[in-house]
Amino acid sequence: MAFTVFRIIVVILGIIGTTYIIPEAVALYCKEYEVLPYFIIPMVASWLLTLLVHLLAKKKKTNLSTRSAFVVVALSWFAASLFGAIPLYFSGAIPKITDAFFESASGFTTTGITILNDIEALPRSINLWRCQTHWLGGMGIVALTVALLPILGVGGFQLVKAETTGPEKGKLTPKITTTSKILWIMYFSLTVAECIALKIAGMDFIDALSHAFSTLGTGGFSTRNASIAAYNSVSIDVIITIFMFLAGINFSLYYYVFARKWADIKDNTEFKAYLIIFFTAALVITGINTPQFKSFFTSARYSIFQTASIISTTGFGTNDYTTWHTGAQAIILALFFIGGMSGSTSGGVKVIRWVVLGKILHNEFSKMIHPHGVFQMRINKQPARKELSNTVAAFFFVYISLILFSTFYTCLFGIDVFTSFSGALSMLGNVGPGFNLLGPSFNASWLPAAVKWMYCILMIAGRLEFFTIVIFLSPSFWKK
Repeated sequence: MAFTVFRIIVVILGIIGTTYIIPEAVALYCKEYEVLPYFIIPMVASWLLTLLVHLLAKKKKTNLSTRSAFVVVALSWFAASLFGAIPLYFSGAIPKITDAFFESASGFTTTGITILNDIEALPRSINLWRCQTHWLGGMGIVALTVALLPILGVGGFQLVKAETTGPEKGKLTPKITTTSKILWIMYFSLTVAECIALKIAGMDFIDALSHAFSTLGTGGFSTRNASIAAYNSVSIDVIITIFMFLAGINFSLYYYVFARKWADIKDNTEFKAYLIIFFTAALVITGINTPQFKSFFTSARYSIFQTASIISTTGFGTNDYTTWHTGAQAIILALFFIGGMSGSTSGGVKVIRWVVLGKILHNEFSKMIHPHGVFQMRINKQPARKELSNTVAAFFFVYISLILFSTFYTCLFGIDVFTSFSGALSMLGNVGPGFNLLGPSFNASWLPAAVKWMYCILMIAGRLEFFTIVIFLSPSFWKK
């Protein structure tokens, strides 16, 4: 088991190392020659290590048990965060290893909270790499590996299942490698489309690519200190709003569009709920904010953008929502608890889990009124599996427990309760900004190192939806 786990993690790092070619090209174009070694050396080292492991494992089969899959996925995300921190730390862009790891973990988990005070002072290649980590982590680094290397197909479904978001795990095609390829092709296509749209809207190519990476990965890192507000462009706001909204949708639905399976889209319970939540929140926030902005259209521009940003857990900003009417802030806070759809690149609890809770509540009320009635939960107009309620209940128990624990832990360092609470929500939901001292106008540079490391664990746990990390850290998991 140990060698198999090590082999797969090395291959994952080799693939991440290969993607260093993109920031290397930007470094060459921008004449940032001093940064190049910190991309080239780890890239070549990852290739050599991958080749060595491949030669050693040439005649060995890759067999993965369920236990091995949990170990691979958990360790892969910590290893990726450490590997991604190498150019940030050794280039001098982020001189503290704690901060470099935090920034990298925030990138790969698509959380998007930063410790940087002056983002624009960084080399453009470093800034692009920060945004690129969002893109790699958005669809899943393990899913990318499974898509590119069929050799890992044995046990590949266990790996993707341990990494994929949402309570229901399934395949679009009989082979998990084919499913992963389809999802990544659609992901890549949407990224290209947004990059082109942003370039036409006025961004230069590097900024357009960086923000396309951040948007489709629902991360929120920007190349500007003021985030998207720095561009002060209605067209850029609209483009990013649209793609944040699209990134919060289950990517399986895009496959159904190409396959012309319109009934699967029309009957999708979570998609209908996602649309209702998004448009209701956007409309109400716009109405509340209109007196403050003195214009319905200005209010709509900022309110709809921020609604898409928070529900998709991207975290971009065009206006500081902590200065809005408290009613609007309350709705924004509620969106922290919701997130996008399962199977999307967004974080959060996911809409489907709230739908399941609502249906459980409805059935309980119905049983009180009709004690002898038989009520069955239906999702997508089909009977839901019996275990779904238990799975969702277990998720919420772990979710609330981690929020309470991390809030208490952060408060021990003298940080106020609301900052600590919103920080826990943001880290577990991979949202990015929070409230008070972690609001859109602040960053995480001031946090104590012990809190930063705890937040790193929360970010990774949130990206893997708790169970993988909780199981991995459980003593009983390691008992034979």
